[in-house]
Amino acid sequence: MDLIQELGLEVYPQFTEGKKVHHMGGANAKISTYTSSIPSFSPLVLLDFVHFMWRLTQEMELCTRSVFGMEPSQLSFLYFLMYSAAAGGVMRLLEATPGSAQEFRVKGGTQQLSERVAEQLGKENVRLGSAVTAIWQREETVEVKTTMSTITCKAVIVTCPPHMAAQIEYRPALPLERLRLARCMPVGHMTKFIITYPTAFWKQKGFSGEIVAHPSIHCPFGVTFDATSPSGSPALVGFIAGVQACYWNSREMEDRRDAVVSSLVKYLGPEAASYIHYEEKDWAKEEYNGGCPVNVMVPGMLTFYHPGLRKPCGRIYWAGTETATRWCGYLSGAVQSGQRAALEVLADVSPAVLSPSELQEVRADLTRAPSDLSQVWDCNRGSASSSRFLIGLTVMAVTVGGAVFLLKPGLGENCLSRVLAVIQK
Repeated sequence: MDLIQELGLEVYPQFTEGKKVHHMGGANAKISTYTSSIPSFSPLVLLDFVHFMWRLTQEMELCTRSVFGMEPSQLSFLYFLMYSAAAGGVMRLLEATPGSAQEFRVKGGTQQLSERVAEQLGKENVRLGSAVTAIWQREETVEVKTTMSTITCKAVIVTCPPHMAAQIEYRPALPLERLRLARCMPVGHMTKFIITYPTAFWKQKGFSGEIVAHPSIHCPFGVTFDATSPSGSPALVGFIAGVQACYWNSREMEDRRDAVVSSLVKYLGPEAASYIHYEEKDWAKEEYNGGCPVNVMVPGMLTFYHPGLRKPCGRIYWAGTETATRWCGYLSGAVQSGQRAALEVLADVSPAVLSPSELQEVRADLTRAPSDLSQVWDCNRGSASSSRFLIGLTVMAVTVGGAVFLLKPGLGENCLSRVLAVIQK
């Protein structure tokens, strides 16, 4: 947001008013609508949800202190969720809420950020069509070899995704931890589509345009949002991701389009069939991306190799959204990582231009490392806390169930057995 204001761009809020569609649990599950931040869960599901959030908070406190070397308050809760496989559904539910990644949209598109920064640098200094093939470090300089020329400089910032950075030749070779990061951080698989309509019929029918669905062989997408332009051109945007992207991208574009449209008809009504244009983007086909939206660490990598993700290798510095300490995987994280890497280079080649606080910030970040990995393996504290919570929950359930049992024996037995079954599960 700071960069947007600095460059003089405008934003407008993501439209979220109205009913949201929720369809999880398979094709035959009930389609429900809601207007709050989360769907209307049953009391037992809400209890499980609260317990999940509590457990996640406990794990976050352990993870941030032992692995990241910082207090929990310094680490965005949503950033932590990015690394929790169990929280995928929660991320979908929170994406368009206030304070989240989808709260605002940029008028004219986010590509303007790159274009205006390029203007400040001087477009003649931005060399397109020059893929980097090798980075050779000398005693006091670095040689960057591209398909068009060789550039000699004092330092290099590599911002491409880790798996793409691994395709560059480095001399001397990169440290082992950096190579493992590059080879063990697969990128996601996602296709984005936008459908334009003559009218925003979903708004007229009281819908927000937000759909959270369980993808299947009939419904390709997992989530959609309103994408109406600032000028009022109605549109919906959605994403086909993960396994479903692999399945549906092996089909013809017309098959995907027809399946998307028929699913929108199912959720929003017959008006969804009368569209103007369907456009899609399969990021796996991008030569210098290879996927979307972000590289993720396989199990174990976050614990042992996370510090190496940002640690400079000689005169080579690392940026990109995967290296961000806040909003990892998002545009905001990419901007933050670029600012951090720029400070690191200045601290090395021209420290006089930085303030004492900026130098201190750079040095603190470079020296941050896991404080004591033994804490990662010590599960006693978490288990004990979890046990105490479950014991208290059991006592509460037995008390409530007993009271109901005394009033209505048949109902009481049924209620108590259900509660105990959930706790046991």
